[in-house]
Amino acid sequence: MIVSGPVPERGIGEVDGGAGADTAFDAFARKERRALVAFAWTLIGDLGVAEDVAQDALHATWQAWDRDGGLQHPGAWARQVVANRVVDRMRRAGRERQALGLVGERAEPTEDLPTTDHEFWAAVRTLPERQAQAIALHYLEDRPVAEIAVILGCAPATVKVHLHRGRRALADALAPTTEEEGRR
Repeated sequence: MIVSGPVPERGIGEVDGGAGADTAFDAFARKERRALVAFAWTLIGDLGVAEDVAQDALHATWQAWDRDGGLQHPGAWARQVVANRVVDRMRRAGRERQALGLVGERAEPTEDLPTTDHEFWAAVRTLPERQAQAIALHYLEDRPVAEIAVILGCAPATVKVHLHRGRRALADALAPTTEEEGRR
């Protein structure tokens, strides 16, 4: 079973008595899971938390799958859930650190995602939430502005602003300092 939660009348792997047959949601979940984990990881920086967030998003997508005629854009909807859950977890983590008085280093991911540049994604995680989300969707998943707008629930022009400001902030953050340039 791909998702945990309440057991539906029909199992996730069943289609009207066809034991073992794939459902549309199973295919969707298999196709999108890794991309959802990667998107969450780029925003939060902890692979374990990213996997939890992706699983939560798949569960929420499964719950909404057949409701009210189904989801028009399930991939976009799942990514929007990921973005919102990451924001929720980051806020909760901030409140917990404040309450406990703990200031700790974030753990590095235990498993590398392919073609990941840790310095770049660490810099992305320092951006404001919407800029980080837009950058991650654009560069990690190679999504066009229109799709990012659907996922984030904003206008394409707003996505362009987030991308522009995010790129500018990343260029400043990742630019070599004059001391580093002198060593080259």
